[in-house]
Amino acid sequence: MRGRKAATETFPGSLAVLVVRARPGKPMQGLLQAGPLVIPCALGKGGITANKREGDGATPLAAMRILSGYFRNERFAGARRTLLPMAATDAGLGWCDAPGDRNYNRPVRLPCKASHETMQRADHLYDACLVLDWNIAPRRRGRGSAIFFHLARPGYTPTEGCVAISRRDMERLLPHLSRRTVLKVIR
Repeated sequence: MRGRKAATETFPGSLAVLVVRARPGKPMQGLLQAGPLVIPCALGKGGITANKREGDGATPLAAMRILSGYFRNERFAGARRTLLPMAATDAGLGWCDAPGDRNYNRPVRLPCKASHETMQRADHLYDACLVLDWNIAPRRRGRGSAIFFHLARPGYTPTEGCVAISRRDMERLLPHLSRRTVLKVIR
């Protein structure tokens, strides 16, 4: 209860912009600013790039709108407290990351022959996973897929190109995020 009250006092209403920049001297980690709050985050193992390519492990230098999200019902019930459209994951949900497939950068049902991410991960990084509009409309083959805003590993170790924050911080931010919220990665 205390965490939710603190978040409300920090930024009442919905957040229009989340600004992400690399930490000085640590290009695979970042700082995310949400109103007056600054929190640590993990970035891609390739740092931040203006020329995103599939498999480069980099976080795109871009302003990306949050479209919707997924959550693991039994592990992250707090995802229901948001203005974002959210769907519960199941073992059959995946996300296609094969540039040559017609479902590239889209959710797919598993099993799927094409290369894909499994949305119910054993490491729980996608227990709360928000879809960013990177390479969604239009989709361009090879420009990067599955760029999400999700939960971080301990120590904020690098992602494959996503932005990741702690579970506690995701719980604090979710009630203030909407489809109007933009996650802006800058240098």
